[in-house]
Amino acid sequence: QVQLVESGGGLVQAGGSLKLSCAASGLTFSSYVMGWFRQVPEKEREFVAAITRSGGSTHYADSVKGRFTISRDNAKNTVYLQMNSLKPEDTAVYYCAAVSDSSNGRWITIGQTIPKNYDYWGQGTQVTVSS
Repeated sequence: QVQLVESGGGLVQAGGSLKLSCAASGLTFSSYVMGWFRQVPEKEREFVAAITRSGGSTHYADSVKGRFTISRDNAKNTVYLQMNSLKPEDTAVYYCAAVSDSSNGRWITIGQTIPKNYDYWGQGTQVTVSS
């Protein structure tokens, strides 16, 4: 049974930082591209960041580029999202997700930024940024 468990969310003031973690079990972690997504009520889930199987390449939404950093530790089956310079508009439920990548691509593809293409999802963690 595959499980993705996020942690590290909370309440922070604008300009502050948070680091999210997502611990995976029940899958061969290094065979999956990992992504972070976020969602606010009544809006579509949106792409935040993704990282290739080896961690050698990453891709970010324009709205978080330069502020957020995705990383992974395949020995610990964990993916992280370091969020700096947080803004009130970053407030959302953040989800980690996994998509199988049998081709072991060097880069994140457009398809790997689309939520419906992901195989597994965590339960989400709330991030609230106060102004």
